[in-house]
Amino acid sequence: MVTPIDNDGRKIRGYAIISKGDTPERISGSTYRIPSQSGKGVYIVTIKPKRSECNCIDWKNRQLDCKHIHAIKLWREIRGQLKNETMPQLKEEKQACPFCKAEKLIKRGIRKNKNVEKQRYSCNNCKKRFVIDIGLGTKVNGQIITLCLDLYFKGISLRKIQDHLKQFYKIEISHMTIKRWIKKFMALANRYANSQNPKVSGMWHADEQMIKNNGGYLWIWNCMDANTRFLLANNITQSRYLEDAQQIFEKSKQIGGRPDIIVTDGLPAYPKAIDKSFIGMTTHIKADGITSKKKNNNMIERFHNTFRERDKVMRGFKGQTNAEFMATSFQTYYNFIRPHMSLGGLTPSQVAGIPQIEGNRWMGLLKSKNT
Repeated sequence: MVTPIDNDGRKIRGYAIISKGDTPERISGSTYRIPSQSGKGVYIVTIKPKRSECNCIDWKNRQLDCKHIHAIKLWREIRGQLKNETMPQLKEEKQACPFCKAEKLIKRGIRKNKNVEKQRYSCNNCKKRFVIDIGLGTKVNGQIITLCLDLYFKGISLRKIQDHLKQFYKIEISHMTIKRWIKKFMALANRYANSQNPKVSGMWHADEQMIKNNGGYLWIWNCMDANTRFLLANNITQSRYLEDAQQIFEKSKQIGGRPDIIVTDGLPAYPKAIDKSFIGMTTHIKADGITSKKKNNNMIERFHNTFRERDKVMRGFKGQTNAEFMATSFQTYYNFIRPHMSLGGLTPSQVAGIPQIEGNRWMGLLKSKNT
């Protein structure tokens, strides 16, 4: 059986094939030749309305969309968009004059520079001319910035995102500029995310995961609500002792209160940490393993697989501060941006009662009044 996480992983690898600059070659009709992800071979993909086909081993074994099919579909979709525009544009919002606040504006042409086009306006009331910034305080279209954020947290490297922008949108931006965008705008997004109060259930899942750091290792602890899939908290430590386990529950308690049940693996520190944090009022359940249908911790294990898609591209963190920022930023992405098939295509924050705009979730998050 194919799980949603399996399919998401193939979509991400499909993004990676296109983002690194490999252009599919159309053979005939809806049949294409595409290089392998490793660059050591090619595959033949035929796109069909009901079931597309590929000659790779993965497709032959599953008869479902492989990473090569996802790559071709993405490429076709982007090519279709580029026929009508050379750069993605934001949906036009109701604008007001920044000087007198009047809404009677007249469009007065386009102001262009190397990377972006901006609409110029004049005000019927005060007669002043101006440009309304839609680039989140930068010279670049906000849609491009949010595109970079989205690709990054889907597991695409900075240099591949750089190549993606150059290949599809003819925008030449340094990978270090993209890195600065991530630091700047994720700090804003994280501030908004931390100000919200999700409505969660009485059952949580907790687990820890080893991550690489400067040639050594750190531990990242995560705690998730069972019903909403909302990631309540994370914490980075250098060890796995009682006080380390207790820290994640203390942080989660500030967001979700006191749960009735917490499911963990067999780490001995968990039962004592739960008793100390919740004064013996929360039941601890030790998971039997991933094969158990009644008592398992698969939910948080799947999250760790999702985080690993980003982590493995980075090949380790550069210090605990860097790891903490990335863990918090990924928590924001997971809760507010990434839709879940198990939640009917909604994000955990939506299910937890936090309203979100439709469409570009990144833009809604960054333009929130709390950021």
